[in-house]
Amino acid sequence: MQLPDDLILREATGTILLVILDGLGGLPDPELGVTELESAHTPHLDALARRSSLGMLLPVAPGITPGSGPAHLALFGYDPKDYVVGRGALSALGVGFDLVMGDVAVRLNLATLDEAGLITDRRAGRPRDDEGSRIVNLLRSGISLGEEAEFFLIHEKEHRVVLVLRGEGLGADISDTDPQATRVPQLELRLLNSSSAKTARIMGQFLAQAHELIRDEDQISGLLARGFARYDGLPSLKDRFGLDALAVARYPMYRGVARLVGMEVAGVPSSDEEAVALMEDQFGKADFYFIHFKAPDARGEDGDFDAKVAAIEAVDAVIPRLVALSPDVLVITGDHSTPARMGGHSWHHVPLLLAAEETRPTGDSFSERECGSGDLGRLEAKYLMSLMLAHAGRLGKFGA
Repeated sequence: MQLPDDLILREATGTILLVILDGLGGLPDPELGVTELESAHTPHLDALARRSSLGMLLPVAPGITPGSGPAHLALFGYDPKDYVVGRGALSALGVGFDLVMGDVAVRLNLATLDEAGLITDRRAGRPRDDEGSRIVNLLRSGISLGEEAEFFLIHEKEHRVVLVLRGEGLGADISDTDPQATRVPQLELRLLNSSSAKTARIMGQFLAQAHELIRDEDQISGLLARGFARYDGLPSLKDRFGLDALAVARYPMYRGVARLVGMEVAGVPSSDEEAVALMEDQFGKADFYFIHFKAPDARGEDGDFDAKVAAIEAVDAVIPRLVALSPDVLVITGDHSTPARMGGHSWHHVPLLLAAEETRPTGDSFSERECGSGDLGRLEAKYLMSLMLAHAGRLGKFGA
């Protein structure tokens, strides 16, 4: 087996449940003096903290603001500096597309452009799914790339679309055309490595034809490309850690990163309530379980402190149902911090709670302050997996 740092696996039956509150970490509100998590009323998380080991996770490295993909890979035990996976591949896997080695996947945004070609809305007003699907069907039937490459176009949700290119000799070292700003023109495709010249040429043809097809549409009049990614596969959790793993996540991105590391993805829940019910139904079928809650991150990106507080409280309300599943190890943390003060991801450490039989409780609540002085200290997220395995009785002694 391919194991990091010569970990020695033991035969064991200990189960692990990893609960992710996306964007959990925050910064103190200037007036209140507390973070969103510290402001939230979380009696169930606080009760769990009183019998758990606490700490703070560093997603990637000091000062590095992570994207969701690398942040989750770290939580699953994959050093994000060694396993670099682009957003396109995660999006494709998330919508259930079966990538093959050598495919190049791209995340596309349906966007609104004005007559001068300036971006007025990067998300085209978040169109209804039927409208987004109509545009995708129009593009699918109207674009021809000849025999150089086959393409697949999948509508994900609202403004989100996935493009997959398949052919010989494709690379993904191409810059984004999405400037992630409005009132500016889209960026030009820029070749970053000569090995991706074929992809850049094909992608230029695709975008030119696409813009010609939709230029006169009222709302969706442009495409923005980002997250070019070549799919070369990753070793699975089964190969690396001997774990049969199962994931429950509402959003395609997180189902994608779960599939990338070999997890079985259970269903497509339409609400957090459905996600918890699905986990309850599936529990007992695997060794490692992952459930994802998106709302804290979304509300943090909105810059809405109170809404993020409410999102955290909503997750706290379902914690007793997850505790009742009686995993041998229960971990609650986030993939990264999304402070409402910043309105986006940040580099700050993330609160961590680990409940198991062999823990050293030190705190009275689940918060940045209590976790900052917890017995687990401050550790890189890539080491969380070895901690979970050890508490589940799945690691042997290292050395003589």
